[in-house]
Amino acid sequence: MSLVVKIGGAAGIGTNAPLLEDLARVAAQQSQLAIVHGGSDATNRLQEQLGAPARFLESPSGQTSRRTDRSDLEAFAMATGLINRQLVEQLLGLGVRAFGCSGLDGGLVRGQRKAVVRAVENGRTRMIRDQWTGRPQEVDTSLLGALLGAGQVPVIAPLVAGAAGEMLNTDGDRLAASLAMGLKAETLVILTNVPGLLEDPERPDSLISHVPEAELERAENFAKGRMRKKILGAREALTGGVQRVILADARVANPVSSALAGNGTVIGAELGRLIGSVG
Repeated sequence: MSLVVKIGGAAGIGTNAPLLEDLARVAAQQSQLAIVHGGSDATNRLQEQLGAPARFLESPSGQTSRRTDRSDLEAFAMATGLINRQLVEQLLGLGVRAFGCSGLDGGLVRGQRKAVVRAVENGRTRMIRDQWTGRPQEVDTSLLGALLGAGQVPVIAPLVAGAAGEMLNTDGDRLAASLAMGLKAETLVILTNVPGLLEDPERPDSLISHVPEAELERAENFAKGRMRKKILGAREALTGGVQRVILADARVANPVSSALAGNGTVIGAELGRLIGSVG
């Protein structure tokens, strides 16, 4: 059985010891595990240090994304590259045969470049050019299978290869969804800095614990900010055959094991005894 875990890029999540210790325990029990990580906070901090602060775009539909010209892309690659090395270092120390790479390496994940995007600024829609971002489209399952077959745990940074092999920034949640589809994984766990999907983002106790796939469109109304991308990734994963996506808190004890026990928001097929649902 295959499992994909996405570690969010918010501050204080990625390389905390309790999370990695739990990942090591899960890896020992799981026949095939792939890990995807983000890097948003680390990239923001690096760009501040470089004197070129991060910029963000809001799409007409209200989704937020990173403004990524070539210099922004290179900062993103540097920041996520360090996170990747740190994760591999710590997992190796815990006995996990972690193999660090990105979706770019070996053409593991191919994406379609979005060189021009629409963004809303001061109430007006503009065309933003020279973007180096791409949506994951194709996973080299033979390469991924070879790594897993050799007993490795791929730890994958959110970069993909464009049509001409160019390096592209990609959304980590959608990358994780693509990998879960490619692996025919039963479950995708997306770890973040909130308990899951909340009816009210200001109230952690307003957790929606279960969203049947048929009710996902209704649940999307509660998603704000970055949670919109996570719900989009969940929709793509379920459409691609993944049975369930679990949005869960990376800050709790044993976060991966806790998510697999049904804690957080389970989207799609139920897992364990769940309390409540949308509607």
